[in-house]
Amino acid sequence: MATLSNPYGPGNDGSFARFVAVTPSDTVDLTGGPARGIYVGVAGDVSLVGLDDTAVVFKAMPVGLHKVIFRRVNATSTTATNMVAMF
Repeated sequence: MATLSNPYGPGNDGSFARFVAVTPSDTVDLTGGPARGIYVGVAGDVSLVGLDDTAVVFKAMPVGLHKVIFRRVNATSTTATNMVAMF
């Protein structure tokens, strides 16, 4: 069964099966439900909205893969680019 800490249920091995280019928006959530990770191609600030509707700005997020569950990347306060949501 899915939970807030693991919305994908038991047996999740940490790998990703689907990838979507991120277009930051202050109103539109990711298509296909919450993502389990984000790849940042050009470092900068990233404003992520979690499953509880709380937005947090990750300051100076470096290039690379970051395992975090989120439903939206806000345009406001996001300066990082070339991002990919990983499901």
